[in-house]
Amino acid sequence: MRRRDLARLALAGGAVLAAPAVRAQGGGAGAWPSRPIRLIVPFTPGGSTDGMARLAGQKLQERLGQTVIVENRPGGNGTVGGIAVAQSAPDGHTFCASASIQVMARWVMRNPGYDPLADLVPVARTGQGPLLLCISPTRSPASITDLVAAVKADPRAWTFGTSSLGAAGHLATVEFNRLTGLDIPIASYRGTAPAVQDLVAGNIQLMVDPMLAMVPQVRGGRVRALAISQARRSAAAQEVPSAPEAGLPGWEFFSWWGLWAPRGIPAEIAARVNAALQKGMREPEVVSRLTDMGIEAVAESPEAFAGFIQRDVARNSELLRLARFEPE
Repeated sequence: MRRRDLARLALAGGAVLAAPAVRAQGGGAGAWPSRPIRLIVPFTPGGSTDGMARLAGQKLQERLGQTVIVENRPGGNGTVGGIAVAQSAPDGHTFCASASIQVMARWVMRNPGYDPLADLVPVARTGQGPLLLCISPTRSPASITDLVAAVKADPRAWTFGTSSLGAAGHLATVEFNRLTGLDIPIASYRGTAPAVQDLVAGNIQLMVDPMLAMVPQVRGGRVRALAISQARRSAAAQEVPSAPEAGLPGWEFFSWWGLWAPRGIPAEIAARVNAALQKGMREPEVVSRLTDMGIEAVAESPEAFAGFIQRDVARNSELLRLARFEPE
């Protein structure tokens, strides 16, 4: 992946904001959308969630003929933006564009302020992809095996950073500690960008985050990748060893991205958004672009997305229980 790949997704937001509004024709549900659609991203610009949201927004705009505005509302491990969507009118003009973290608020926070499983309706899952375990350039281990030895020799010298509690990177880090028998502290940030800054500077030493965000950092020489969180190498980063190759078989984790609506959205509108994204995310140019970044485009119904969430939450909540994670 080239350094500008993530920027290409983010720059799509410029087109989203600039396009003129065109009212859909027809009456009843067919009159929707009657004004610009907002995609609220619960994290800072520049990360994988923001990039995927802007790509989804571009495809919705092209297929619905209405301006789509991407609005970043970071804070509270995604709950600030999530609550804003949950409290919005369920008329199909406001959606939450987020990642797997969005459904884990109840398990990582004592008082998230809302229930994402009850207050938000799954509309469409747009993609999924593995994660990279990255290390600060100030440190020398070249594999997970080397890392484990270094941490055991000096445990106080190591800290993981994570973009947010409950994010795929955080859960993969918890599983990393469990599988290795280590207890490396995990520092939570308000998004990927500030965590990467501290990783580059050596203020934290390790980080696990989606390929979409981390491969440009690796290719730019700002951090080093020790492994990818799956059993095989990725065509998007052939130089990065798989988890088993690096010394940790069984470490498999993926991030995923999607759209949610406020509870009460008409099923017809949710179905139209889902159909627009199924078609848009399966365009050959989009599939090719995502594949180059280690992401698999996903096209499934709202019902299939809801079922997927149930299984994902069951797995991850059990992982947190086994790790004796205490909500903050």
